[in-house]
Amino acid sequence: MSQAVLCEEKVKSPEAQYDLLTEVMDRYNRNEKNLIQILHYAQSIFGFLSSDTQRFIAEKMDLPLSRVSGVVSFYSFFSTMPKGRHTISICLGTACYVRGGKKIIEKLNELLGIDVGETTLDRRFSMEIKRCIGACGLAPAISIDNNVHKRVNPNRIKNILELYE
Repeated sequence: MSQAVLCEEKVKSPEAQYDLLTEVMDRYNRNEKNLIQILHYAQSIFGFLSSDTQRFIAEKMDLPLSRVSGVVSFYSFFSTMPKGRHTISICLGTACYVRGGKKIIEKLNELLGIDVGETTLDRRFSMEIKRCIGACGLAPAISIDNNVHKRVNPNRIKNILELYE
């Protein structure tokens, strides 16, 4: 079972989501050495790792909750808060910062009504900062779902966002 397949399934009801998670844990024999993989699948099923989901995993795998939550909090790729369908990464590396990265953040704040680290109420967008996205010669740059938008200025942001439903 690939993680991509799970993401495409988008199981809707909470009961069905927990059933799928149980199936994933069974495929991994509920073995602690597979905890990170199980957490990845859980995040792909639910979109984030709530305290209820962490507790469920701990109970089903017969692990202390502190072990599960410790792994979740240690790795930056796990999220305990709901994320949007699209992640906006604003580059604030030196080139992007100097060429107007802060103005891009201000415009996104205005258009979306959220700050860095937050998610829109409709869960369409989440916003985060990156120190460099590797587009220094094209600064300022943002990426949305790993699609890089270069030479961004505040006046173009609304049009860029409209590309992502």
